[in-house]
Amino acid sequence: MAVAAHVMHRRRDAWLWRLLATGASFAVFGIGGVILRVLILPLLALLPGGPLARRRRARAAISRAFHLHVQFMYRTRVLDFRIDGAERLGRPGQLVIANHPSLIDVVFLISQMRDTNCVVKASLWNNPCMHGAVRAAQYISNNGSPEMLEQAANVLRQGQTLVMFPEGTRTTPGQPPVFHRGAAAIALLGARTITPVFITVVPTTLTKAEPWYHIPWRRVMVHLRVGDDIDPATFNDAPRPIASRRLNQHLHDLFLEGLDAP
Repeated sequence: MAVAAHVMHRRRDAWLWRLLATGASFAVFGIGGVILRVLILPLLALLPGGPLARRRRARAAISRAFHLHVQFMYRTRVLDFRIDGAERLGRPGQLVIANHPSLIDVVFLISQMRDTNCVVKASLWNNPCMHGAVRAAQYISNNGSPEMLEQAANVLRQGQTLVMFPEGTRTTPGQPPVFHRGAAAIALLGARTITPVFITVVPTTLTKAEPWYHIPWRRVMVHLRVGDDIDPATFNDAPRPIASRRLNQHLHDLFLEGLDAP
């Protein structure tokens, strides 16, 4: 009886269909990355304008591609999603800080901002599907060097928006996020404002610990909630290492509370 009920539950939520659609989502993402690299981005680079205009067009193309990918996953019923407060993202000098429960977090975030920078894994510079996009958009490699911190702070001083995941990698399922101090240091060096984004993925999927085909028994709900702005200047009343430690602890406590809220 229990087995029969389990099978019926899987059928009701179209488990097999979602498995196939999830595989298709990965294929579409990879093909889309190649199309961006070999066709769309080179064509955009031929349009009039200098390096700044080319960078903006590249970022807008990536944002649009990510928006279409989110819609593909939604229309094929891989997942549902809800985004609260997206209109407050993408401001000059804004450091957007988010937790990182799933592989697709960055896709949802960048899909909401037409022109944003992002700190991304260094391995993407050699990824055949993504290296063309990350280079054209002039994203920042998370290589752990001191130069990376200064580069990230500098783009904020220039008035760019910057997206960061302070954990540096995806959250371990069932564990609270643990933030490294790099994001806090960058915020104190260059951000005009810090905006937290609380991301929940229920049930968990595409975590660091599981392959893509281990999909949940029911459709995933992705929820992004944009929190209140934080003024980094309020933490600059102490020497930089102390201020960085205080800000990092504040962000850590804020996400523990925010992810616990309904």
